[in-house]
Amino acid sequence: MNGFVNFIEQKLMPVANKVGMQRHMVAIRKGIIATLPLTIVGSFFTILLNFPIPSIAAMIEPYREVLDIPFRYTVGLLALYSTFGIASSLAKHYKLDSLTAGILATMAFMITAAPPLRVFEDVEGVITAGRFINVAHLGSGSLFGAIVTAIVSVEIYHLFIAKNITIKMPDGVPPEVSNSFMALIPGGAILIFFWVVRHLIGFDINAFLSNILMPFKDVLAGNSLFGGLLTVFLICFFWVLGIHGPAIMGPVIRPFWEISIAENIDAFAASGNAHELPNIFTEQFLQWFIWIGGAGTTLSLVVLFLFSKSKYLKQLGRLSFLPGIFNINEPMIFGAPIVMNPVLGIPFIVAPLVTTTLSYFLTTSGIVPLMAVRLGFTIPSPIAAWMSTNWSIAAGVLVIVNFLIALAIYYPFFKVFEKQQLERELAEENN
Repeated sequence: MNGFVNFIEQKLMPVANKVGMQRHMVAIRKGIIATLPLTIVGSFFTILLNFPIPSIAAMIEPYREVLDIPFRYTVGLLALYSTFGIASSLAKHYKLDSLTAGILATMAFMITAAPPLRVFEDVEGVITAGRFINVAHLGSGSLFGAIVTAIVSVEIYHLFIAKNITIKMPDGVPPEVSNSFMALIPGGAILIFFWVVRHLIGFDINAFLSNILMPFKDVLAGNSLFGGLLTVFLICFFWVLGIHGPAIMGPVIRPFWEISIAENIDAFAASGNAHELPNIFTEQFLQWFIWIGGAGTTLSLVVLFLFSKSKYLKQLGRLSFLPGIFNINEPMIFGAPIVMNPVLGIPFIVAPLVTTTLSYFLTTSGIVPLMAVRLGFTIPSPIAAWMSTNWSIAAGVLVIVNFLIALAIYYPFFKVFEKQQLERELAEENN
């Protein structure tokens, strides 16, 4: 066991930390997470548009077209906002002007993802003749293109600044003016580069990346039980190693998660039926059904600690209970600790795998609906699951069942750990 732990500490952890802190990975993670307020707000309007009480739904019906606008300009433009966020984050790493970098990247993304369409005839009630942009190309389906476009744009910008190929203004010119002139040459290069690639060569970055990467999305964030279990295992495994699981997995899987929940929200807005949505394994599926109290379903362990005979474990349980209710579990992970602790690390990994499997089969059987909206992660799980599945009582009950299953899995390991802790406390008292 000591040899395995030493191998993890000396070989695996440095590699995992290096990957997680790589500048492009960090930029992707920060840029996409920055869009959370928009998608959460947009989701609330989706709930409103599909209110389960018929009398209220009838009152809303005449205003559906107006109430749909917030959803279209939040979730519907996810890739556009992510482009700006990723570019701004990466620019900060290079100590570049983040506002300028974000604007240049957004321009590049618009050139590649949403070229204007020429319409020569009026379409009654829809559009009139002129140039128009298909906003559907700015949504979640173009997220991979947004990531690449943002990174390449900032790298070009950084290259020109590093090589001093810029227009410099004299001292005393306000920074915002100086930054604007400094970006003229890099901005022109970015514009020409993406214009040539997309419109002269005819290479569609978004289509190319989608064809390559979408099969992985179907495995990791679609309807594959294997992919769902693999994601859960890796996140929990990294946490046991003392590495922030979502920080490592986020840059890889978060784009898939964002696409999956956006597809679900869009389908739900169109049909109002949470049982007929395209993706099971969204981030919200894990957040509400599996991560009850945080990764590893640690709220179950918190409850066991509350009734422990050990003074330390009881006190830790009291301190961790309120954060656990709101799905914050760092006090447990680092306080128990679960990190590098085989006794608690085993159920920390096993319990979510069991509840993921149960939740999957209950969803595929139609007993529990799919996740139709996105909510803030600090909402207590039963309430959030009930709301996210179009007010499904079965979803709220499933959270409670999963909590009890995790409690049963944790219990024997907790008793072993409690015995060790009591022996430790007794030895300290005797000394």
